[in-house]
Amino acid sequence: MALLDFLTLTPKSSIGGIDIQATLEEVHNDTLQITEHPVEAGAAITDHAYVRPSEVVIRCGWSNSSTDALSGAVSALFNGGQLSSASYVDGVYSQLLALQQSRTPFDITTSRRQYTNMLLVGLSVTTDQATSNVLMVTATCKQIIIVNTQATTMPPKENQANPANTAETQNAGVKQPQSGATPSPGGAVSPSQWTG
Repeated sequence: MALLDFLTLTPKSSIGGIDIQATLEEVHNDTLQITEHPVEAGAAITDHAYVRPSEVVIRCGWSNSSTDALSGAVSALFNGGQLSSASYVDGVYSQLLALQQSRTPFDITTSRRQYTNMLLVGLSVTTDQATSNVLMVTATCKQIIIVNTQATTMPPKENQANPANTAETQNAGVKQPQSGATPSPGGAVSPSQWTG
């Protein structure tokens, strides 16, 4: 941990491991969904409520004149590259696009809380003559609910109280229709079988 990070009083924010240099605005959305069902007389009734996935919108920015950009340029110079910090914001933008396109859940750290299992729903960037050397991003992220499924087998028939109703289905092969059998109620009966 750098000394500057230690002395900074504001918590460091990040989107999927990409550190945010400057956060302009955070909008946190947590919604409770209340179900409603119409009834014959009176108002709609409510029988259930559940928490919807969290959403957060972060307006943030990066600059080519930041210490991160300059240290990257100096490092590139010592490794045989050129002294240029102009590609720093382009690199951050590429990382954000790759994070969105990967569709892999990630974590977000904001000044208010930590989010898990988030996806980058929207990424909005505006560049004009005043912001050509900075990257201003509005990132819209939504939490996804991940469930785990598992398969199981039923206990053997001899251990079940009513195996005819509770045992696993078994493949009994191909069945052929029986001639002369009594049809089920509502089934067809040939005229020769009529009585009367």
